[in-house]
Amino acid sequence: MRKQSLDFLKKLLTTPSPSGFEEKIQTLCKKYAQPYVDRIYKDVHGNQFHVRNEKAKLRVMLAGHVDEIALQINYIDSKGFLSFVAIGGIDASVLDGQRVVVQGTKGPVSGMIGRRAIHLTDPEERGKPMKMHQMWIDIGAKDEKEARRAVSVGDTAVIDVGPMELANGRFVARALDNRIGAFVVLETMRLLAKRKINCAVYCVTTVQEEIGLRGATTSAYGCDPHAGIAVDVGHATDFPSCDPKRFGAFELNKGPILHRGANINPVVGKGLIGIAKKKRIPHQIEATPRGTGTDANAMQLSRGGVATALISVPERYMHSPVEMIALPDAENTARLIAEWICSLKPNSTFIP
Repeated sequence: MRKQSLDFLKKLLTTPSPSGFEEKIQTLCKKYAQPYVDRIYKDVHGNQFHVRNEKAKLRVMLAGHVDEIALQINYIDSKGFLSFVAIGGIDASVLDGQRVVVQGTKGPVSGMIGRRAIHLTDPEERGKPMKMHQMWIDIGAKDEKEARRAVSVGDTAVIDVGPMELANGRFVARALDNRIGAFVVLETMRLLAKRKINCAVYCVTTVQEEIGLRGATTSAYGCDPHAGIAVDVGHATDFPSCDPKRFGAFELNKGPILHRGANINPVVGKGLIGIAKKKRIPHQIEATPRGTGTDANAMQLSRGGVATALISVPERYMHSPVEMIALPDAENTARLIAEWICSLKPNSTFIP
């Protein structure tokens, strides 16, 4: 991956963006995309549109959501400890003992999620995961008054861990779900910048996916595309104890996951597979018999219907602080989408 692209990805992954609080991340996306598109704008929901060739009759939407699972402060006790609730699908078992950063009233506030030491825990309770309402964030405050000078009810917090590069192009970070999807659709616009295209491309960094596909619902209605591709992460199953008979066989460094099923328009789906084969882009196929629970689902059902596909970047350990991808898979995803867009004609139809 080229240095400028990797630097941008790292900035994406170190900027907190809980669902409903995506302003900072959209500023980064705008700065990166500006040289490669004709116009950038936002809607009232917070979705950001990066548009090229807007006057073309054929409209294509690309979607990658920028929000991440997070915590939200809902109570501050008399001793200054913070209680919290989940924003999105958080597994409480990965939280205790983690360092966090709270987006406080006057700026970021460091803290950690505490728990009772093993020495102070009854033998029958040891090793049992705590429920979220039993946890607390300790920011070092001496009392409630001091805590409230730094944080307020409604402030958000994320686990405080930065990205890490491993061998074989492996990359680890929190929030790869789905900053990597947002990165891919923006990188696609860079790849398209000097190429002729016969359609309008609306590259949308969507919001609030983790709490109900909310951003994709409004943005798809807004730009009214004929076809759309959502880019998200998919489960890599190449780790111990994961049964491929139940979850399929998907590996890092084997290319993006293309889907077949109810959420995928047959014309768009076959077109993507055909381009992948023609351009020798490695890819994997997943059987997806129902709605996917991604932005692709909201896009497909917008207005009178959108010819939609989902492309997934394989990822291990989803919704944890150590999500892992292979960078070549992200690069190949952007390349595949760019080649597919370039293959479209002004009169392309997606009716099966």
